[in-house]
Amino acid sequence: MMMQLQPVRFAVVGYGNGGRRFHCPLLASAPACELVGVVTRSPERRALVAADHPGARCFDHLDQAVDAGIEAVAISTPASTHSGLTNEAIGLGLHVVCDKPFALNAADAARSVYLASQADRLLSPYQNRRWDSDFLTVRRLLEDGRLGDVFRFESRFERFKPVGPGHAGGGALLDFGSHLVDQALLLFGPVHRVYAEWRERESGLDDDVFIALTHDSGVRSQLWASWSQGAPGLRFRVSGTEGAYIVDGPMDGQEAALVRGDSPATLGDRWGVEPESRWGSIRRGHDEVVIVPTVAGAWDAFYPRFAAAVRGNGEVPVPATAAIATSIVLDAARQSATTGQTVVIAT
Repeated sequence: MMMQLQPVRFAVVGYGNGGRRFHCPLLASAPACELVGVVTRSPERRALVAADHPGARCFDHLDQAVDAGIEAVAISTPASTHSGLTNEAIGLGLHVVCDKPFALNAADAARSVYLASQADRLLSPYQNRRWDSDFLTVRRLLEDGRLGDVFRFESRFERFKPVGPGHAGGGALLDFGSHLVDQALLLFGPVHRVYAEWRERESGLDDDVFIALTHDSGVRSQLWASWSQGAPGLRFRVSGTEGAYIVDGPMDGQEAALVRGDSPATLGDRWGVEPESRWGSIRRGHDEVVIVPTVAGAWDAFYPRFAAAVRGNGEVPVPATAAIATSIVLDAARQSATTGQTVVIAT
């Protein structure tokens, strides 16, 4: 008989939108994890923690969480604090999941990865969008070869918020771009040319970003990230020699489910399932349309895999080195958007 492993004891650092809506519900739903508490000093957010997760503790600092027996943390704080908190947690002997953007630049990302390696601690960027329903469907279509040889990948994270988000995310390039670039690299591999454009808001944050990547494989990725798009475009258009797969309409529904208070624990088998009205299709010209059932989304896969890795079973769900690769491309995109020049990434 196999011995059941003890759940990994987690604390979430920060209880803003990310910590409250995404990390805590997913951790609380994962049998392999125990949500012990939240690191926050805000009285208002402490009250929310008590209401949302009765019995969870609140800590002023990371070292208090360590004293309470925490083994791992999920960092969900403003972007500018991610590297400092990641490095502090590693120094305290904790395994770390860090939300996007993993770091503000590639040098900071590499520093954290080095520290984790030296300390023999697990470190993983929280790239939950690898488990979006529509993205999983794209991966399956590519694996099955149904599109033939893919030559262009178009992907958009576009929303309409004229007032705009605060500074916590660090701008559209780091906020949405972290997911867009990670997905493109996962599908088509390294890139050697980057071109980008952006619009700056009055706040000084970048917005309405366009990124063009040329992969070593020959595929070209065209990525859009915006908080200001009143008419969001196709979520995906993946063009190949045997047809194109498109997804139109709202993004994967797992975020909306969490925001309205649902979770994998409350929805069970219905978690991540998209209605037929939101399925994508393969197009071959104007006349041939083949509807493709969407693979169920699986954000709930991330934390069980991370917990298993902590217990010595398998690898982390997203390797820390992927954060460096993404940061290198984002750094190049920032340089290109600033100078107006295409940036060549040395190999």
